[in-house]
Amino acid sequence: MMSRFQDERGALSTFLAVIALALLMAAGLAVDGGRKVAALREASHLADNAARAGAQAVDLDALRTTGELRLHPEEATSRAADYLASLGHQGQIQVAEDTVTVTVSLTVHPVLLPIGAITVTATETAAAITEEPA
Repeated sequence: MMSRFQDERGALSTFLAVIALALLMAAGLAVDGGRKVAALREASHLADNAARAGAQAVDLDALRTTGELRLHPEEATSRAADYLASLGHQGQIQVAEDTVTVTVSLTVHPVLLPIGAITVTATETAAAITEEPA
């Protein structure tokens, strides 16, 4: 006479394999998702600080003679690019009349999930301003 448990041999092993896979995928989402969020934050900070560096290239001659606030486009681009290069990064830099817009892309390679590289992009803008004395 066969016992009723003989028909279920290996069921526990299958259950444990499924649970282990689910736990591994959850850990992968937590770890690799966290890495993606951190990279996005880093890209945003890089773009913001590079844009600020570029926005300091105010054309003082134009400001003094006409009162118009403009940037030196080449100097603003150079300052933003130099900032990024000093940290080992590159970006796309656009200079308008008094604003600098910087876009930075970073690539993250997942550690646990079996997916390809993830690219995150952040764009930030800084505007040159003049402060009036208080």
